[in-house]
Amino acid sequence: MSDSLTSIVVLTKDRLDLTKRCVESVLRNTDIPFEWIFVDNGSKDNTIEYLQTVENAKVVQNSENKGFAAGCNQGIVAASGKYIVLLNNDTVVTPGWLSKLHFWLKRIPSIGIVGPVSNFVAPIQRVDDAVYQSLEELDAYAEKRSLLFKEKGFYPHRLTGLCMLFPVELVNRIGGMDERFFPGNYEDDDFCIRARISGYTLWVAQDVFIHHEGHGTFGGRDITYKLSSLKNAEKFRQKWSIGRSAFEIDQCGYNPSDIVTREVHFIPARHVEKL
Repeated sequence: MSDSLTSIVVLTKDRLDLTKRCVESVLRNTDIPFEWIFVDNGSKDNTIEYLQTVENAKVVQNSENKGFAAGCNQGIVAASGKYIVLLNNDTVVTPGWLSKLHFWLKRIPSIGIVGPVSNFVAPIQRVDDAVYQSLEELDAYAEKRSLLFKEKGFYPHRLTGLCMLFPVELVNRIGGMDERFFPGNYEDDDFCIRARISGYTLWVAQDVFIHHEGHGTFGGRDITYKLSSLKNAEKFRQKWSIGRSAFEIDQCGYNPSDIVTREVHFIPARHVEKL
């Protein structure tokens, strides 16, 4: 394991156009050593052929869709870096994104997971006044914002999984993503809650802005997605004994800090998800 290497884990399932755009933005805007870990969940287009042309990349190929949590876990297992980034393939990163995220892990040792702000994300990380009109204007907007919010951030109660940087030691302590949340939704909530229970804190880097297409791969605006999210909300409710209905959790949210406050002790049998 390299002490300076970061493994960037990207899940794919069709939508080669989005994946190419994401890869190109990382290559253009990353200024520290990294390796690619691609996990493909049964693409039927030319995604696999493209991924095999990307330099310094490991490609894990699944014949079927194993879901976001299982795919992330496969990527984590394949990673060689001391640090791991889980990055959605429908994102576009901006100049210096990764080194700026790393800055916070080094500055505040208690941080276990750090994430950026974005245009399409849960409200805690959302920038509602993003003024770029096209992706051609994105880098200039992000750099201007980075200067305005240089070395500023805050502790959130949770982070969204579109982009999360964490050290491998976090996974060694709490395990990976909980694969019961198939095909996606609530596995990132669960991961953050377990990180907090284990003694780590979360951080939002306000000086890192990343564009997010939103549901680019999983078709999040259709009824199938909504039903799947509701089912996972029920699994989440049961796992953490939340006193709200799955519908209320899914539509109105919940307070993760209530769970963390209640779960006083870190218990491996309860709080570790094996990879």
